[in-house]
Amino acid sequence: MSPKHFLNFTNLSKKDLINIIDRGLELKTMVSKPKSMEGKILGLLFEKPSTRTRISFEAGMQRLGGSALFLSGQELQMSRGEPISDTAKVMSSMLDAIVIRTDSQENLEMFTANSSVPVISGLSDVYHPCQIMADLMTFKEVNKNLNIEKVCWIGDGNNVCHSYMEAAQILEFQLSIFCPKGHEPNSKILESSKNFVTISSTKEEALSDANIVTTDVWTSMNSAKQSKEKELIFKDFFVDSSAMNFSKEGSIFLHCLPAHRGEEVSFEMLDHPSSKVWMQAENRMHVQEAILEYLLLD
Repeated sequence: MSPKHFLNFTNLSKKDLINIIDRGLELKTMVSKPKSMEGKILGLLFEKPSTRTRISFEAGMQRLGGSALFLSGQELQMSRGEPISDTAKVMSSMLDAIVIRTDSQENLEMFTANSSVPVISGLSDVYHPCQIMADLMTFKEVNKNLNIEKVCWIGDGNNVCHSYMEAAQILEFQLSIFCPKGHEPNSKILESSKNFVTISSTKEEALSDANIVTTDVWTSMNSAKQSKEKELIFKDFFVDSSAMNFSKEGSIFLHCLPAHRGEEVSFEMLDHPSSKVWMQAENRMHVQEAILEYLLLD
């Protein structure tokens, strides 16, 4: 039987999504977590730097009784030209699940096609599904439900934005995107989610009645050389405390981190009363524990 994977939300049902979030919330409340991953080894193959993704998966796996093995892309024979397909066959013969953080969705899918164990996207240039699962878990933890009507995204139409677009289709909420011209989301993903996604012409329009207000850095890790140019393009695409006045009463502010205070967020925004950023960051670990159980126990 083919293993289940977690690369995006394409093959995830609404029921499965909600069950994973509920299990994450349940695991978070446990003083002593079940040893559901006992005897299992998680491999983490990272081609990009990481704080939250690496720590949350390593800590989560260990808290569930398993172990984690961190592997930098530069430490593997892939850096000397070994095909991704060959690496996938070897790694999956020795590990129980693999998390990959990469610049290339294509490479992620190639690895997955040749893996005999579950593969989890820890981020690619197209999607970041684990982050959105933590965001949704945070909303439910705060509101005791997942009755999201509208999410406001301000900034680059990037991988995190793409995963929000997929989540909008599953949970049937409206996603309003305010981004600079030329920095819109992927056109194919936009077309597939057009019934739930709107490109707003003003920040106020995007923020209006939003339950969640969220953003990301202007410059991704693989485009640092564009940072000066992007500072000019994105200078009006930021979130500060006054922006929250346009959103729905009781709305929350989220940021996937790391944040560049003074750029996409004002200096005080991460600690604003509406901000649930630190809860959101911790929830990466709990919801990913639930994802591991979903892939390895069901």
